[in-house]
Amino acid sequence: MTNRHDFDKTESVSAVQLDNRGLSPVANIFCMPTKRSQPARRKPRMDAQLNRERILEVAKEAFARSGASTSLDDIARQAGVGAGTLYRHFPTRDTLLEAVYRTEVEKLAAAERKLAQDLPPIEALRAWMLLFVDYIATKQIIAPALNTLVGGPSKVYEASRAQITGAIRALVERVIENGDIRRDLDPLDLLRALIGVSNVASSPDWQQSARRLVDILITGSRPIK
Repeated sequence: MTNRHDFDKTESVSAVQLDNRGLSPVANIFCMPTKRSQPARRKPRMDAQLNRERILEVAKEAFARSGASTSLDDIARQAGVGAGTLYRHFPTRDTLLEAVYRTEVEKLAAAERKLAQDLPPIEALRAWMLLFVDYIATKQIIAPALNTLVGGPSKVYEASRAQITGAIRALVERVIENGDIRRDLDPLDLLRALIGVSNVASSPDWQQSARRLVDILITGSRPIK
């Protein structure tokens, strides 16, 4: 009887295993919770990232128009998200201001790598310097709002300085190695010249002057023959 009982038990287990193998893929999912949960987590992460990007873009424009006093609820509405979504990403006005500025710096730093891959060294430098002019304009727009941060914006600027100087140095080094500009060129001189134009500008079209200066600076940096 013992042998018969063991046989019946083994037969029952085998039957269950065969039944499980015969289940449809949909039914088998319930036995694999990890694989089931992974796709479900991806979409919220993507949606959250898109929401964050929309908030930052709208916030940059809003701070440019109205300064630091811009209503965060208005920013949320224009970005097409709820106020709760905005505050989950940016709990305070200060964190939103900092994020707007840091995002512009990160875009500028990332552009160096992209341009270096896609363009000849001298053209990559020129294209990046034109983007730097746009960055200056953004900084001028956001700076008054950043000044409302507790302790001032100095820490924000200090953190971004390394990214910007690193980008221009990498670009200039490649151009020098390619023989397109003088070896004694200080990369920071290019930035100082463009910043100087923006600081002394008395008209809203200073960006056009700065863009013309980009070509003048590159031409003036050519090797002396």
